[in-house]
Order: sequence, then C-alpha cells, then structure tokens
Amino acid sequence: MKLYSGPLSLFSRKVEIALREKGLPFDREMVPFTQAKGYSPKHPAVLAANPKGQVPVLIDGDLTIFDSTVIFEYLEEAYPQAPLYPASPRDRARCRLLELTADEILLPPLRSLMTRTSPPDPDPDRQRQRMAEADRGEIQLRDHYETLSRRLGSQDHFCGERFTVADIALFMTILWVQRLKGPKLDKHPNLAAWYSRVKSRPSAGQAAAEIAAADRELSPPL
Repeated sequence: MKLYSGPLSLFSRKVEIALREKGLPFDREMVPFTQAKGYSPKHPAVLAANPKGQVPVLIDGDLTIFDSTVIFEYLEEAYPQAPLYPASPRDRARCRLLELTADEILLPPLRSLMTRTSPPDPDPDRQRQRMAEADRGEIQLRDHYETLSRRLGSQDHFCGERFTVADIALFMTILWVQRLKGPKLDKHPNLAAWYSRVKSRPSAGQAAAEIAAADRELSPPL
C-alpha cells in the first residue's frame, strides 16, 4: 500500500492516522511543498490519479483512489479491523455528518486563518482585508466550538465509546486551528480534554509531531 501525502496536508494526515489506527503498513511519499508555491508543480503521479491534482492519493494493489472520505470508507470495508465507524447505520450516518462538519463547515473559517502562514499580499489594502477575514473566521470558529462542545457532552469520543473517523477529522481541523493561532479551547474543558486524549494516541501524536516539524522547516513564525 502506498500513500502520496503532503507535509502540511490536513486531509493526507487524516488518512495517515486511519492507516495507523488499523495497523496497516504503508509506504509514504511526501510530495514537494513550499509556502511560496504550495504543491506546485504538481507531482505527476498525483496528477495522473486525481483530476484535482491533490493529495491524499492511496494505491492498494491495482486500486488507486483519492479524497480522504472515500479512502476512509474504502479502508473500513476492505480492512474492517480495527473499526473506525460505529456499528449501526444511524450512528454511522451521524459519524459521517461529523466528518463532513470538520471538512466542509469548519474548513471555510479555518481557511481564512491560513493567510497567517502565507506570504503577505504586496497590496496593503488586500492584506488588511485578508487579516479582517481571519478575525471574522475566529469568531465563527468560537461559535463552532460551542456547538461541538454540546455535541460531545461527557463522552470520550464524538460517536460514543469507539474512536472513529469523526474524531480523526475534527481533531485534525482543530489542530490546524491551534497551529494557526486560532481560538483556544480553554472555555470548553470537555472539548479540550477530548483533544488531549486524541493527541495522546500514537497515530494522532505522530501526525501532530510531524506537522510541527514541518512548520518549523517550512512556515514563517506566527
């Protein structure tokens, strides 16, 4: 099994965590990345596999797939141990919605914070606009924290007793918020405790440590 990943690819790191949770050995190739050019030029194998030219791309035998959600679902069906989805159809649906929340609802305000590790816009007005958008993104993320805190309640994991793809996706999104100096979790102790529990897992801890190392190498200080 081979995974094309990226040093600062949130979605690739999601897949790495899932592979390690399932105990699946894989070869990893990191595609070239710089803060100035991003993932350009695109890796030819990634371009050939994914029309969007994005990582992650997973190759398993004669199967090549992309998109972290599609990869999650394939891994669960092809390698059901250890399960990363709840048992019942209803709970699986709720789990998928939480992953979608991380990937599509939290991502837009998170994306506004990414300007903090991007080269400044040479136009002062555009740069001020970008920073104002980051401030608005912080407000939206605080609102999302409140919703997530209520959703988590006193559970250890978002989908009950089992660690799932919902935890992986939400952890990675919140980790990205933290690395971009977004809102802290201190006003939501249950969410902060959950975040610490996930980060203490070897799979997530390795991803977090490698992201921090990539930041030191590739990103300007925040």
